[in-house]
Amino acid sequence: MLDSMTAFGSAQVDLDDVSVTVELRSVNSRFLDLQFRLPEDLRLAEAPLRELLGAALARGKVEVRAAYTRRASAETGKLDPQWLQSLAQELQAARAVFPHAAEPTLSELLNWPSQRASAGPDLQAWSQAVVEAARQALAQLQQARRREGQRLAAVMMDCARQVGDIVQKVETLLPQLLADHREKQAAKLRDVVEQAFPGGFAHIGGAELSERLAAEATLFSLRIDVAEELARLRSHIQELEHILTRGEPAAGKRAGSAGKRLDFLFQEMNREANTLGSKAGGLEVTRAAMDLKLLIEQMREQAQNIE
Repeated sequence: MLDSMTAFGSAQVDLDDVSVTVELRSVNSRFLDLQFRLPEDLRLAEAPLRELLGAALARGKVEVRAAYTRRASAETGKLDPQWLQSLAQELQAARAVFPHAAEPTLSELLNWPSQRASAGPDLQAWSQAVVEAARQALAQLQQARRREGQRLAAVMMDCARQVGDIVQKVETLLPQLLADHREKQAAKLRDVVEQAFPGGFAHIGGAELSERLAAEATLFSLRIDVAEELARLRSHIQELEHILTRGEPAAGKRAGSAGKRLDFLFQEMNREANTLGSKAGGLEVTRAAMDLKLLIEQMREQAQNIE
């Protein structure tokens, strides 16, 4: 199956003192490009996050955003008795100089810097929570990538079927194109002979005229022979259908990024369509070549989002 590079995933993990949220946003890119937006307290998680995402994703520009919210806990509301005694002594010393110094409120005591420092964050636990949230967000991201990839594959499969129909139509037109040209060449030769020699057919033998007609028809058939291009297009269509349905190359072909293989395949198909247009022996073939190029370009644009 094919995966798109455009997707989104998010998850949240709660600890006793903090709630961690991770968001993953992915768009198309030629290579894997990881960009981190982490607060300093969560910077410890960058290395394991890079390892986690690098092992799961092959291509795409992925933005990783993490944030946290601290919550008041039972431990946060407890005051250290020894610290309170020390603070009372300092208050008495201050009143010896400033008799009217006010006593601190309970809220001020709970948020006193030294009191808060005694219950500092466990950055290691926070980092593990970030990685766990990223793992859950990654699962969402991959599911979204797979769904989008299936939609893109369906669009390209429809275009591939239309390409196959055009190739079949051109194959059926070739014999008639050659027959029409033979008739045109015969009429042209008759006109030339009649203009040069009134009643000129009496001066040219039937065998000579037949030889000239056969030679002209052979030259034209060589010029408009697109059987090789049509055969290669059919081969490319088979390979394309194999990649779209299985997400892997056909047997005997090297594996790799499906998006990159599709891009190369469409370049080759476009080359054959150009050759078909240059060899076109009739208006129908010219139109067929233009339709092929349009369909190939549509598929190529869709493939830009395939991983």
